[in-house]
Amino acid sequence: MHLFSYHNPTTLFFGKGQIIAVRRAIPEKHKVLVLYGGGSVKKNSVLDQVRAALNKHTFLEFGGIEPNPSYETLMGAVELAKREGIDYLLAVGGGSVIDGAKFIAAAIPFEGKDAWDIVEKHAPVTKVLPLSCVLTLPAAGSESNNGAVISHTAKGVKLPFFHPQLYPVFAVLDPTTTYTLPLKQIGNGVVDAFVHVAEQYLTAPAQAFVQDYYAEGLLKTLLEIGPQTLQHPLDYEARANFMWAANQALNGLIGVGVPQDWSTHMIGHELTAMYGFDHAQTLAAILPHNLRVRRKSKRAKLLQYARRVWNITESDEEKAIDMAINKTAAFFEAMGLKSSLAKLGVERDVIEKLPVRLQEHGLTALGEHGEVTPVVVKQILTASMG
Repeated sequence: MHLFSYHNPTTLFFGKGQIIAVRRAIPEKHKVLVLYGGGSVKKNSVLDQVRAALNKHTFLEFGGIEPNPSYETLMGAVELAKREGIDYLLAVGGGSVIDGAKFIAAAIPFEGKDAWDIVEKHAPVTKVLPLSCVLTLPAAGSESNNGAVISHTAKGVKLPFFHPQLYPVFAVLDPTTTYTLPLKQIGNGVVDAFVHVAEQYLTAPAQAFVQDYYAEGLLKTLLEIGPQTLQHPLDYEARANFMWAANQALNGLIGVGVPQDWSTHMIGHELTAMYGFDHAQTLAAILPHNLRVRRKSKRAKLLQYARRVWNITESDEEKAIDMAINKTAAFFEAMGLKSSLAKLGVERDVIEKLPVRLQEHGLTALGEHGEVTPVVVKQILTASMG
């Protein structure tokens, strides 16, 4: 196991009715900006519950944050916050709204000329506004980590950024807020969480027994409760386990002390920027083919994955690996997603165009060993095109 340090300061309020915790968790001295996306939080009463919890606070609202939040929209919230003297942010929604809140929290006190430099050029951030969140779409784990992914519409790019001060102060996780979500979003969320675990687990052995068994437990949980979340939308226990698994998939714990990959995500970000696909759609279309192309370097963990997660007993190791990858792709399909770019209808010119975009962003040595070069990316894309 590699050396590591681990710290996660986010307080979690988990369970039905926990939105009321917002009232005591945000001191009344703060002027709060409530951030949200489309109209779903209005239709399912979540925003009304938040407003009730903040009835003794001074607060304003800013809606319209998109899936794959855009720099252009978020800067509107930054300008409003500066003008109104906002000193606390509360994101109400899924990972996109929370990611957007993280950018806003860093951009408001930013002293540089262009806040986009925080994302693209890793400009120094010395101060951020405190932020918290009410999660309504489990998937990204953004509610208790310090990372975000932001799109710049005019530039046609989607990039991640991280900062140690951007952990939410607290997050409310009420499984009942997911009851009215479209099944497509639930399927996306399950696959998103599954791939988050895979990026930290399907790498190389590190003798990290705790992380391995924890990751395998999360994968098996998602395999079991994923179909339940689609078939029984009002099953509280299924939704609760889904919400908790998605949180644990990316709160940093299973990734400490072990190699991490994230090449599927970097390729996926480019696909979203190029074609507008949902984030999870890109992950489902890339991961199985990434595993196939890199099966040699990932052999030991793929065999472990086959045995422990899928309970495959096939003695021929190559067949066992094939079975595990095929079952993974089939699971994504069962969740309502396409497991290849060909099925998404992407043109073959993506094979040449996408690696160039990665090169422009300096992403030429991805993966746990830095082996995912533009040449390997082309191989992965070619495999996904069929």
